[in-house]
Parts: sequence; C-alpha cells; structure tokens
Amino acid sequence: MDFDQILAKCGDFNRYQFMILALFGFINIIVSMHYFTQTVISFVPDHWCYHDKLVNMTYKEIGEIYAQFEKPSCTRLEDINGHNVTVSSKPCEKWIYNYDFGYRSMNTELNWVCDSAYKARIGQSLFFIGSVVGTLFYGLLSDKIGRVPALILSNFCGFAGDFSTIFTKSVATFTLCRFISGLAADTNFYLMYIIVLEYIRPSMRTLGLNMAVGLFYCMGLVFTPWLAVLVGHWQIYLACTSLPILLVVLYYFVVQESAQWLVTRNDIDGAIVRLKRVAKFNGCRVTQADFDEFRRHCQMTREMQGGDDKKQATLLDMFKTPRMRKNTLILFFKSMVITLCYDAVSRNVEGMGISPFIMFSLSALAVLPSSILLVLLQDRIGRKGMASGSLLVGGLFTAAAGIAIAYQQHSQNAILLACLTIAARFGVAISYESGSQYATELIPTCVRGQGVAAVHVAGFAASFLAPYILWLGTFFKAAPSIILGVLFFAGSFVCLLLPETLNRSLPTTIEEGEVFGKGERMFDFPCLHNKHDDEESDSEMEKYKRKHSLIDAKQMQMESFSNGKRKPSLIDADREEQALKDAKH
Repeated sequence: MDFDQILAKCGDFNRYQFMILALFGFINIIVSMHYFTQTVISFVPDHWCYHDKLVNMTYKEIGEIYAQFEKPSCTRLEDINGHNVTVSSKPCEKWIYNYDFGYRSMNTELNWVCDSAYKARIGQSLFFIGSVVGTLFYGLLSDKIGRVPALILSNFCGFAGDFSTIFTKSVATFTLCRFISGLAADTNFYLMYIIVLEYIRPSMRTLGLNMAVGLFYCMGLVFTPWLAVLVGHWQIYLACTSLPILLVVLYYFVVQESAQWLVTRNDIDGAIVRLKRVAKFNGCRVTQADFDEFRRHCQMTREMQGGDDKKQATLLDMFKTPRMRKNTLILFFKSMVITLCYDAVSRNVEGMGISPFIMFSLSALAVLPSSILLVLLQDRIGRKGMASGSLLVGGLFTAAAGIAIAYQQHSQNAILLACLTIAARFGVAISYESGSQYATELIPTCVRGQGVAAVHVAGFAASFLAPYILWLGTFFKAAPSIILGVLFFAGSFVCLLLPETLNRSLPTTIEEGEVFGKGERMFDFPCLHNKHDDEESDSEMEKYKRKHSLIDAKQMQMESFSNGKRKPSLIDADREEQALKDAKH
C-alpha cells in the first residue's frame, strides 16, 4: 500500500484538507502584502520643486508652470512672475507633493525623489538578493528539519524585516532591513504550497490550490493599496501588514509535518503518527493492519533502493541522470521567464495617467479569473498543455501590448494602457500559477524542498534583469514588451519537452524521477487521448512502482511461508509469473 492509497483511507479531501487550504489562504494574503510592500511604501505622487510663491497655488496651476520643462519634478526655480520663471542652477532640496488619497509614502517623507530616487531602488535590489539567499537556505533547511519549522522561521524573517523597516531613516539601515525581509520571499509561500499538495487528493490539487491562490492572493493584492490609503502613512501600513505574520507560529500546532518527507527520511513511525492524526481529524477509521501494510511497503522500497546505507538525495543528484537533468534545466528556464515577466508587469503601475493605487488594484483583479481558468482547463488539457499554452497566450498579450503602446508615440490613452496592462497581467498570472504546481509535482519528494527552492532562486535571479529590460523602453517603447514576448514563446516551447503529471502518482525518489514520463512525446496531451488510449498507455514510473509492489507482495508471501502458515504451491508460482509478465507488458 503506497502513500496515495493510505492517504485515501485517512481522507484526502476532507475536513483536514479544508482546514489547511484555509490556512494556505491566509498565507496567500500575508505573502501578497509582504511581496509588494516595497512597491506600496515607495509610491511617488506628482511632485514639484518647492518655491515660496507656489504655496498658495493649486496643484493644477503648479503643474502648468512646470509643464514647460523637460524634468518638471526636479527643476528648481529662482523666481516666479506669473508664467515667466527663472530657472535656478541649484538642485532641489524640498518638494511639493500632490498626495494620492492623502497617503504619505516613505519616498515622499524622506524625499527620496529625483537625484535620491536610487536609494529606494537599492533597497529593492537587496530584497531580491535576500530572496535568493533565503530561498536556497530555507529550501535546504526544509529538507533537513521539515517543512513546517522552515515555514515558520521563514515567515518570522519576513516579519522582522518589514517591522524593522519602520524605524529606518538611512540608506544603510533601509537596505539591511529589506535584505532581511527578502529572506522570506518566496519560501513563506511555497513551503505551505508543498504541504497542501502532498496531503490532498491528486484529482483535487488543481481546484484546491489554484482557487486558494486565486481568491486569497487576489484579495490580498486588491486590499493592499487601500489599506495604505486607510492608514495614510507608510510606517503604520508596515505595522499593519507585518504583525499578522506572527500568527503563522500557530501553524506548528495544527499543520501536520509532511508524511511523505518523513518517509524519505526513514521516519516511517513519524509518518504514520501524522497520518493517524489526519484520519482522526477527518473522522476516518483506518485499521492498524492498513498502517502495517504501508510500513512494510516503505521498508521494502527503502531496502530495494539501498537501505539505511544509501546517501540522502541532494539537489546535485537531480543533475546526475540525463532525463532528470533535462527536466530540471527546463524548470529553471521556465521559472526565469515567468518570474521576470511577472515582476516587470506587476510593478509597472506608475506613469500611466492613473493613480498607482487604482492601477495596482485593477491589475490584481486578473489573478482570480486566471485561477478560475486554471481550474476549468488544467485538469482537462493537462499540466504540460496548460504551462505551454499559458506562456504562449502571455507572450501574445505582452507583445501585442508593446506594439500598441509604440503606436501611441507622444499621446497616451490611460484606459487603453490600463486594459493592455491587465491583459498582460492575466496571461502572466496563469503562467505563474500553473508553473508553481507543475514544478512542485515534477520534482521528487526526497529533494522537493531543495528543488523547488532552486527553481524559485533561478526565477528571482532573472528578475534582476527586469529594470534593465524596462529601461530599454526609453529608446524604443515596444522593446521591453517584445523582448518579454520572445521569452514567453521560448518558455512555451521548452515546456512541451516536460512529462505530464496529471492524475499520476508523483515521483518520491531520484530513480522514480528519472523514469517518470519516459516514452512520452512532445505533443502527448491527456485531452487528445481517448479512454482506450489511456488504458493502454502506462508510464515507466508506474511500471517501476508496480514491479516493486509485486516484489513486496512476493516477499510478504515468502515470509508467511517461512512462518509455517502454508507452503508455496505451483499455483502461487504460476500467479507470480503471470503477474510479472503483465507488469512487463
């Protein structure tokens, strides 16, 4: 009896699964706020260099005076006589801000604008550096001490970084705090994602995971800018978004450690204890004989894989065999493409003629429809088809948006820009959500924490290029979108080289990962197969597991023979021989 079978007896879509999905939803809310905190505290409204004669003027009148200059926000005036002004050669030291909805951001309070605007960008860069370090560290830690402790430690790091940012006044302390905050991204999300995925029925993973992300992540994104407006100040906003993170500590008492991970650590007793708790919470009765059968299966599988003397699998083992190496490199490239495009599109909410608060919320609304579309389609066309198709659609949206923007030249249509941005965000959101589930399912359990961490690190590393790609727009407006579109198309193609994971037992070891999906062709999609084809087709990993199950049964039978229960007969031998032939065919 393998893990999926014993989990089905304990309940694989019952009260416990509903509870951890709700807890995963809370994680999505705090993660959405945490990830975009830097964006919200750095919003810069329309601003102009301060002059005594401008104090009693309206913002419209001030804007008309400065409109004649190439850099109206950073031009200092010596004297003002109506519309006749004299420009000063001195740099600005004080500004007049037209606060959006009265919200005072960090950049406006510390005057990090014009020549000092780079200070906030340094903090953002350190946040991404922290995310690379933290993702690697907590990914390795999760495979050493467990998913739940690593999840709690990661979120505590996020709290410490965000809360300490409140008291920063200098670039040095600000960048240090942002680095600490970045240590939590993205492990504060995907570790809980792994736990939920491993405890939920395979056929319900798409519905449960994507609806939790769609509803709660979207809710957090839409609410985030208006929380800032409600409190009115960036420091109070940081306190309101960071303090709820401490509630994740309570997960230690209600979320069960990954039973599959415990099995890979040879802690079968610990895995059974967790499964018994899940069964009790779900109100399911599972006999001790069922757990004993699961224990024997784990022991036999481990003995056939080298027993206790076998070295624990590491991230490097994913590169030692040809098929695992190919799949891992493809997952890396796909993550780089998706994260780079997602970050570039999501953060590009200023300078469009619409309040960044409104633009941020409007673009966030694309997350929920993308999740609904995933639920409707991903279990029909498969993971591979959804990953490739969503990247293709995202590429078309992004490239089309760039071309349309290029034709606007000097005049900007705010509504058109908003629609194109939302459309691009919709395509990127589909790619991001489908890619997260696909990578988590494809990487074997024994290195899932490290593997998923490495995939996310590759994505964060690529996101460093986002500002430079966007900077190319100063030379040709369509350049950033066209470049991102080409990357989307390349990602769509390489996804076709990955194996399908829909409705299949996920690999738990490197050996199973190597044979997983062997024999599949590039355009093999579940939606193109009829029932007869599905019955005839069988992956190499399923044959591998079935063969091991037969060996387990044979060894258990021989144990019963040796205990004197009955002697083996010719009928037993014939049955075993026929079963092995069936497995071969």
